[in-house]
Amino acid sequence: MILLFTIIALALIFDYINGFHDAALTITTIVSTKVLTPFQAVLWAAIFNFAAFFIFSQYIGHYRIGSTVAHLVNREFITLPVIGSGLVAALAWNLFTWWFGIPSSSSHTLLGGFVGAALAHAGGWVVHGRAVIEYSNVIPAFLFIALAPLIALIAALVITVLVINLFQRSNPYKAEGWFRRLQLVSSALLSLGHGSNDAQKVLGIVAAALMAHGDLDDINHVPHWVPLACFSAIALGTVSGGWRIAKTMGKRVTKVSPMEGFCAEMAGALTLFLTQWLGIPVSTTHIITSSIIGVGSTKRMSAVRWGVTINLLWAWILTIPLSGGLAALIYWAAGPLF
Repeated sequence: MILLFTIIALALIFDYINGFHDAALTITTIVSTKVLTPFQAVLWAAIFNFAAFFIFSQYIGHYRIGSTVAHLVNREFITLPVIGSGLVAALAWNLFTWWFGIPSSSSHTLLGGFVGAALAHAGGWVVHGRAVIEYSNVIPAFLFIALAPLIALIAALVITVLVINLFQRSNPYKAEGWFRRLQLVSSALLSLGHGSNDAQKVLGIVAAALMAHGDLDDINHVPHWVPLACFSAIALGTVSGGWRIAKTMGKRVTKVSPMEGFCAEMAGALTLFLTQWLGIPVSTTHIITSSIIGVGSTKRMSAVRWGVTINLLWAWILTIPLSGGLAALIYWAAGPLF
């Protein structure tokens, strides 16, 4: 029982860190355009992170993302030491990337840690004719590592081009005023998508721990306190902010106007809502970064600082294998202690 409580605590700590790790991503555009101050922006984002508990998680999707995460690994190979090792690895990688201002994916860190620890526990991909990982869940999740950013980038391009053509005859001063107001809506929608998507991943990990302990048979019957705790933790983390990553995203990738900020946030929000409906865990980090790149590239290709962008891509590519390898090492070294 103590081990179960420890793992749940680690999961909620990860959720909290996920909040301040990703907070900067969801508020980058609204702060860089000076629509809200940094404090107002994180408070605004936190409110809608938590509001997602009452909207998307309850009525749209019914914890589909949480279910996908909980079933990434064949239930036969899910143990508390596996989950604990994956969480410790995910926490370590998240703190490392936050400290150095690298907007890596908290989601992919968690998925990589979970799968890496499970493979270390099982000793291979297939054991006694049984696949260790559930390919029906893992393959879509891995496909959307590439597809989700591409969808967000294309959506940002399309929305930006449409908005430019619709408002090309408008008074620039009045148009900017309207888009500053509209950014409050688009930022709220992005935070709703972020809260629902990312909190459910931790919900899935907690559900997997409860199933491994024998306290839960089906994630659809997860106790009410689990989603409440997960959505509360990510909202509290968001309030804590993450200014190192905000600096990278808001200034080093490309500069955005209120109109461009609105387009980027809407593209990100729509992509998150789509993946929420499909039940596929994706990276909010990758989606909002791609949205900003998509908006910036409509001006001219040189408006995007591709050197910074390539460095971000390398961080994305390395996140899953590094966190998976770290989780395997932790399991082999400390698994028996869990």
